[in-house]
Formats: sequence, structure tokens, C-alpha cells
Amino acid sequence: MDTAFWHERWESGQIGFHEGEGNALLTTHLDVLGLERGARVFVPLCGKTRDIPWLLSKGYRVIGAELSEIAVRDLFSDIDVTPEISAIGDLTLYRADGVDVFVGDVFALDAATLGAVDAVYDRAALVALPDDMRARYAAHIPAITGGVPQLLITFDYDQAVMPGPPFSVPPAAVHRFFDAGFTVTEVSRRPVEGKLKGQAEAVEILWHLVPR
Repeated sequence: MDTAFWHERWESGQIGFHEGEGNALLTTHLDVLGLERGARVFVPLCGKTRDIPWLLSKGYRVIGAELSEIAVRDLFSDIDVTPEISAIGDLTLYRADGVDVFVGDVFALDAATLGAVDAVYDRAALVALPDDMRARYAAHIPAITGGVPQLLITFDYDQAVMPGPPFSVPPAAVHRFFDAGFTVTEVSRRPVEGKLKGQAEAVEILWHLVPR
């Protein structure tokens, strides 16, 4: 992951990947996870996603990981909460009632630091990583979460039309990364309205990953 690229994006406000409201695939299909109220949901590379306040509004606890401290500050400002801030090794933890976010490299986060989670929701992590890092990421997240169920959102489009990010992660790649440890089911798909970043015809796909 090119950390300088993402820091520059947040510093310059080039965050076209940020959605202004909860993702429709999440809000429509979260119930496939069968989570009880109070369940702890891990959101890797969370940015300042509006999915977090939506999850909080439904009574879930959220733990995130994000490279950019700007994004995390904005997130807590958006939800009008003042977090406690502390250093944990190479990471910085922003903590408030019901929501914890680690700032730093997600690969520096281990199971002991993360703590127990009930599910993973990945809308912007796998698709943000270049091809040579995806397999490492796909192994790392189950390793630190204990292989809990996941909701995963990917894009499928012609990478020759737009270089990304977000990158195209076609269904065959999802199965290649996760079939060994999970039963992988496509839950829903929808065309990206107005093309992806206005450039590429794309399909957004929601996957349910159930540990074997």
C-alpha cells in the first residue's frame, strides 16, 4: 500500500471514494450476518465512512482501522463525539462510547490489540489495495479476527478503462482469496450509478463470507 498516496489524498481532500451516506448494500443486507444488538463489527480502512454512524444507530459497536489521522478526526467530528486518544505500540487509538478506531498501518494491528469482534465489514479495504497486497490482506484479517463472518464489497470493471483505486476485484479473485477458509456467497450486485468515478462501467458486489 502506497501510504504517501493515501495521506496526500486526505490532506488534499481528494476523497471521491467517500460516500455521503450509509452504503445501500450494507443497510439492505446487514441482517445476513445475524448479529445481535451490541455485537462488535470491525471496519478495516474505514476512512470517515458514514457506515459507522449507521452501524452505531442500529445498536452495534464498531472498531475501525484507518491510515489517515485526518480521516479519523473527521469521523469523530461528524458523529459529534470527543474521543480519548492513546498510543498503543505503532498505532494510535481513538476511543469513545461504542466506537474505537486505530490509526496506522492495518498490518501492524494484531489480534490481542484488536480484541474480540463478531464480524468484519469491508467496503473500502480490499478494493483499495494493489494486486500484490490483496492476498496478504485477505490472510491478515481472518488471522487477527479469528475468522469471523464477513460482509465484503467489491467492484468488477475493466481495469484498462480506469486504473483505480478503487481497484477491480472480480469474483474469481474473491474466491481465490477466501475459498480456503470461508464459504463465499454472492448476496447482491448493483450497477454503479453514473459509472465508477465517472469513468468506468462497473458493478458493485456484496459477498457474505462464512467461516468453514
